[in-house]
Amino acid sequence: MLKDSFGRIHDYLRISLTDKCNLRCVYCHPTNSLQGHHDYAKNMSAKEIEKIVSIFVKEGVNKIRLTGGEPLIRKDAKEIITRLSNFPVSLHITTNGVFIHEFIDTFKQAKLKSVNVSLDSLKKERNFTLSKRDEFERVKCNIDLLLENNFHVKVNVVVMNGINSDEVNDFIEWTKDSHLHIRFIEFMPFPGNKWDHEKVFTHQQIFNVVSEKYKVEKILDEKHDTAKKYFIPNHKGTFAVISTMSEPFCSGCNRIRITTDGKMRNCLFSKTETDLLSALRVGNDITPLIRENLYGKHYMLGGNNDEQWGEKETTSNRRSMLGIGG
Repeated sequence: MLKDSFGRIHDYLRISLTDKCNLRCVYCHPTNSLQGHHDYAKNMSAKEIEKIVSIFVKEGVNKIRLTGGEPLIRKDAKEIITRLSNFPVSLHITTNGVFIHEFIDTFKQAKLKSVNVSLDSLKKERNFTLSKRDEFERVKCNIDLLLENNFHVKVNVVVMNGINSDEVNDFIEWTKDSHLHIRFIEFMPFPGNKWDHEKVFTHQQIFNVVSEKYKVEKILDEKHDTAKKYFIPNHKGTFAVISTMSEPFCSGCNRIRITTDGKMRNCLFSKTETDLLSALRVGNDITPLIRENLYGKHYMLGGNNDEQWGEKETTSNRRSMLGIGG
């Protein structure tokens, strides 16, 4: 098992397939020139991803999520999904949903456990403002396609105060007749995304908005859950809040991240990373590097204890959300 210095077991690996995306979402895509894309030659190949995964699985990883950027824009995305489906793990993916119709058969063959689709507004015009691309209808149709094929579908909604916070109950209403699981996500600070604490719409604020209109009941949270889960009686779906900013959930963290260029990060907000890919390419055993990186993990928020860390993070030269992979 992979453990950090606090005794937390890490068995969940998130792999970024690319730092490129076909959308330009305001909370993810950097607005400055410091966050460039990596050269393709520096990124992990399908075989290298498979090799790295085999090592993590040997060390106890049993859940894998593919992320990006937008993972489905990689030309070999189908090959990667197929390769990883052969491991004894629970395989998941997070996508903006634009290309799902091209991958539905691959998803079924790979027996993906769930698909997370990012959609931040149910209003077409506002969705365009947030993502800078006119893909709303395609994404909605692809969510329906997933449901028709009996996938477990989560819809990720980054809630920003005064921007789309007025749509919280519109998303809740969507769960009435659809087996959807809405995930409201607090706006988090990353380089270049113009984060402001005033834009954070907290777990408590979301809960208050929903409870004013609906009877809300709690779902028991499991040890490693990042989301606080709820349901509305007589609704087919559920909702939850990922409260990174207002109520961090670091005590039960079991997640490890690999960037598209093969760097290991032990926290989304980590200030450091370990180059696994370069070591792998020269034939070195990367297991000691994995264990060393994980043992250096901070207890909470990557060691960001300063009250003003959010503002500082947005002006740092570290990786943007796009470059990390979420």
